[in-house]
Amino acid sequence: MTARARATVVGATLALAIAGAAPVDAYLKLGFRVGTRTVSLKWNRFPIRYFVTNRDVPGVNAAQLRSAVDRAFGTWQAVPSGGVSSQFVGFTSAQPYEDDGMTVLGFQDRPDLDWVLWATTFLVDTRTGEIVESDIFFNATFPWSVATGGESGRVDLESIAVHEIGHLLGLGHSALGETELLAGGGRRVIAAEAVMFPIAYSRGNIEDRALKADDIAGLSDIYAADNFRTRTGSISGRVTRTGRGVYGAHVVAFNLQSGAMVGGFSLEDDGSFVIAGLTPGVHVVRVEPLDDGDLDSFFDDTASVGVDFAVSFLNRLAMVPAGGAPPRVEIAVRPK
Repeated sequence: MTARARATVVGATLALAIAGAAPVDAYLKLGFRVGTRTVSLKWNRFPIRYFVTNRDVPGVNAAQLRSAVDRAFGTWQAVPSGGVSSQFVGFTSAQPYEDDGMTVLGFQDRPDLDWVLWATTFLVDTRTGEIVESDIFFNATFPWSVATGGESGRVDLESIAVHEIGHLLGLGHSALGETELLAGGGRRVIAAEAVMFPIAYSRGNIEDRALKADDIAGLSDIYAADNFRTRTGSISGRVTRTGRGVYGAHVVAFNLQSGAMVGGFSLEDDGSFVIAGLTPGVHVVRVEPLDDGDLDSFFDDTASVGVDFAVSFLNRLAMVPAGGAPPRVEIAVRPK
């Protein structure tokens, strides 16, 4: 008998918290531990067949919801190296979060969850990591919009759907973004180089409808279609402080020619990291602490994450070849 379990990714008004995020390779992928082995969540069969709830909410009717969701799925499908596909099956009265074998996306009235804008859940095979079902709910208590250019004071449905479908496909969060503290508490996004950054732009903003290099590399790393691994390269190494590994350091590779940024994390106790999916060329490598947001947006075990160090750079440029990698590097950071 197949063992199954349900996991949840929750979207808050200011940040997202992942339950069961597992550290694997270059990116934070959704997954879990089975003994000493890490199992990543992924779909093994395509197209992903999904339903949309047949209900209207203020500002968005069921047909508009379906159109926004279709466009969001299409954004991820357009990545040639991602190899994913989806199919709208029909409208349904079924609700997200029911263990019915149906992948359902739709609105629910949850005024009791006044800090939750959206959430994604999974029903998975705990032996293989195969996603059996995934549901996404959008909290109808908040004001939503499907306006082409966005709508001031309302949350852009398509942008949030793109982010949540990234989770549905198995991606965790990216740390490629900058925020500032607000006077009344919380943070505002200044800029982000990934749709999968855990804090949403201000209401009315539609920038997260388009994927960035980091999102594309993350998706492609999971599904690796279209000769992805032979067309791209990687950088690997260690982040250390006073000779000891730093766990949870954010490592970013910046392509000097294209300006693309792809991030990864040191995900082992010895400070080891891998950043894959890089366009061949010369890269600057930067290491920084995860001190610009909530650690639990990225890691379950936040106590082990090292944040007491200054931003540092690899002391040379890294030349990344197609289908390969430069020699492993070590980046020594110093205390703040």
